[in-house]
Formats: sequence, structure tokens, C-alpha cells
Amino acid sequence: MSTIRRHLLALAVVAVTIPATSALTEPVQAAAPAASVTAPSPVGSTPTSFFQLPTTQLPADHATHDISFSYRNPSAVDRTVAPQILIESPAWGPYLSPTDVSVAVQAADGHWQPLKLGTQTGTLYTNLIPAKLVLHGNHTLTEHYRITVTSITPGTVAPRMALYG
Repeated sequence: MSTIRRHLLALAVVAVTIPATSALTEPVQAAAPAASVTAPSPVGSTPTSFFQLPTTQLPADHATHDISFSYRNPSAVDRTVAPQILIESPAWGPYLSPTDVSVAVQAADGHWQPLKLGTQTGTLYTNLIPAKLVLHGNHTLTEHYRITVTSITPGTVAPRMALYG
């Protein structure tokens, strides 16, 4: 085969390959879903403020207790929020550890999902990042949790809502 024919064949392969590649990638990009109503908006990773909700005493038994709390977005504008549970040790101690309490959240499908607890200076807390969602203006978010105390220790359950933007 002559050199000219090889170059023409190579150009023909490139010409056929480029449009085929574009045709494969364009529909994938076009099919990307619009922003979900529950996905967090692109706001900073640090909350701008917290809305404190009423506290309750940590149950003093080994039974599982359901707790629920609600937050209403008072604005007409959508807002990124993240529910969080704090479990505070008494100021005089003893300090709680993540093995003393288990916390689960009720998922949208009704199943209970265990949450990993962080700890800082005697306060246990749930992580904010996976909990971030967009709450539409003038709508209410109600969260349901299950708390089981595995080691009887006094403390306070302090739910709050992290507010972003």
C-alpha cells in the first residue's frame, strides 16, 4: 500500500472516530439530571449559624427511644440546612464516649440507618456533611432518630439545625 493511501486511510479513521466519540459523550452530558430538590446547593462547607431546638434528658435506661424534631424555613427562599444531634455530657463529668450511645436516623425509605458519632470535649455529635439538604422556603423538615443508651450516664440530647448561606 502506498504512503498516500495509508495517510488517507488514517485520516478517514480519524474523521469517523471523532464524530462517533462526540456523539457518545454529548447525550451523556445532556442527560445529566437537573439539580435535585434534596441535594445541597453549592454553599460553603461551614454553617453560617445554628438554630437550637428544645433539649431533652438522655434516657437513663438501655431501651431504644424515638425522638423527633422539626425545623421550619421561615423564609420564602430555599435554604441549605443540615440536622444535627448533640449529646452533651454533664459539665462535671463523666464524659460520654461514642460507645455509650447509639444513634440511628430514619431514612426516606423508612429504614433506620446507624450514624457514626464524633466526640469533642465530652460532647457526642452527628456529622453535618451527609445530612445537608435544601429546604424549600416556608417548608418544614421533620427528622426522626432512635437513641439507645448502652452505658447509663447522665447527659442531654440537643438537636439543632445547621444553616448555610
